[in-house]
Amino acid sequence: MLYGLWLSAAGLQVNQHKQAVIANNLANVDTVGFKRDLATFQERRIERETATGGMRFRHPLLDGLTGGTWQNPTTTDFTQAALQDGGLLDCAVDGDGFFTVRVGDQTRYTRDGRFTLNENGDLVTVTGGHAVLDQAGQPIHIGRAPSDSIGINTAGHIMIGQRQVASLGLVDFTDRSRLVKAGGNTFDGSFAEQTEAKGQVRQGRIESSGVESTTELVQMIEASRLYQLNATMISFQDGMLGRAANDVGRVA
Repeated sequence: MLYGLWLSAAGLQVNQHKQAVIANNLANVDTVGFKRDLATFQERRIERETATGGMRFRHPLLDGLTGGTWQNPTTTDFTQAALQDGGLLDCAVDGDGFFTVRVGDQTRYTRDGRFTLNENGDLVTVTGGHAVLDQAGQPIHIGRAPSDSIGINTAGHIMIGQRQVASLGLVDFTDRSRLVKAGGNTFDGSFAEQTEAKGQVRQGRIESSGVESTTELVQMIEASRLYQLNATMISFQDGMLGRAANDVGRVA
């Protein structure tokens, strides 16, 4: 019965974690370029603990039992979301790739292409006012040209009339699972190897959030019900332990 208590307790923890991940996704259902997180889990096996030195002793009966479910590191779904209309300087990556921005003294990567010009004529993000970087990793300076005179082609070249003034710094990564969310809808790519971006830039468009609210709500309800079921099982097993201790062993 104690074994059942441990299994149900693990069930509470993993479903609480899943609800927290889903809640964060739902909070970003309208965040431009947001990529949803996925809560993943695995079965905890006795032999796996033994192989890593976590179990010193073996038992023929217990070796076949599992240790319940446990959470894996959260992963990110980088599937492209639908494109929608944006402002004159807004851009979306149609395909694979990320915009490069400067957050403080750090280089970050994002799919949020809502851009504007600041008072100095620098291209910055609408959210946070972060400098947008070019292919050389330098802030893009356009000047005080009217927004409707600035064109951005599919390769990310920024044009004023027939003159190219800069190129958006588009990059991709060989293994996106190594990207780390760094806040502000940006990613830290310090641990990932860069590669050439294959996507095309679409001016006047933005990428919507990768969160589909109906799917997330269904998963939230499922996780909530599983949490309640595990809590109920703990109550049942606690009652059984109480009876075993107080009633079964009582001498009439």
